[in-house]
Amino acid sequence: MGKRGFASDNNSGVHPDILKAMAEVNDGHVVAYGDDAYTAKATEKIKNIFGVQAEVYFVFIGTAANVLGLKAATESWNAIICAETAHINVDECGAPERYTGAKLLTVETTDGKLTVEAIQKHMHGFGDEHHAQPNVISITQTTELGTLYTKEEIKVICDFAHEHNMYVHLDGARISNAAAALNMNFNEFTTDVGVDIVSFGGTKNGIMYGEAIVFINPEIAKNFKFIRKQGMQLASKMRYIAAQFDAILSNDLWKKNAAHSNRMAKILAEEVAKIPQIQITQKVQGNGVFAIIPRNIIEPLQAEYFFYEWDESCDEVRWMTSWDTTEEDIQNFVAKIKELLS
Repeated sequence: MGKRGFASDNNSGVHPDILKAMAEVNDGHVVAYGDDAYTAKATEKIKNIFGVQAEVYFVFIGTAANVLGLKAATESWNAIICAETAHINVDECGAPERYTGAKLLTVETTDGKLTVEAIQKHMHGFGDEHHAQPNVISITQTTELGTLYTKEEIKVICDFAHEHNMYVHLDGARISNAAAALNMNFNEFTTDVGVDIVSFGGTKNGIMYGEAIVFINPEIAKNFKFIRKQGMQLASKMRYIAAQFDAILSNDLWKKNAAHSNRMAKILAEEVAKIPQIQITQKVQGNGVFAIIPRNIIEPLQAEYFFYEWDESCDEVRWMTSWDTTEEDIQNFVAKIKELLS
């Protein structure tokens, strides 16, 4: 077994209950491409969370969930406003712009969170054929810097967007961590405050693969079955994705996993904060810890417990905890830091 590190919650294994659920649907033949009872059941569960009007589509990966969801909401002459640190801007290899044709307009932030005041600089050129037309505001919950929007902050952004006939997309790769940290149901900071599209993630919270695109505003999804097919994300054996979502949404498994990883991040932050040479740079609200550490210990520490540098210019690193991180992992990691600093 590989040593548990702190690079990414993508590196963690699959929760045993998820593996069991996949095995349970691995019996006999069912109709392909999502026309099966397992997909119907998982879809119904998600609709019960986000609203019966919602349209739900399963895809393989988070980039596809973001890109195809945004494709449904945009034309090639549109623009998508997002934080400079947004995954769609930094970590999707230009796929949002290539596939949607729309332009990304980025906003510099200190904590990964958009505000109406910061968005305002891009709110011009409407109706002018010389300018890309802003049509979507994309936020991430939790953000790429591990911070959280309150439901009130999201509502302000949604109200602003709708006043300007724009949509709000929420990248929810770590939406379960956000809901657990806020002690809220998913709908309270999405449907109830006006979010139009949610990329509902599972891979970072204990499932093997698969994400769901939830069109809370069903009008956006009217042609989405064709977009998903053209986007090469129509799974033939969709029951295996659906079974995982059915399981993660049963018995509060999503919450147990996310709350555990959040708690591990807080413990890690508390322990490293005691070390004078380490400076935590962001609020620890989800399952990520961002810190500036001495340059000379980064490589030897990575050799023992892999993690990523976030900003090489100032020696800032990112440590992510997972559903399977243990307190012993943290104790050993902190002990290694102290050893390297001694």
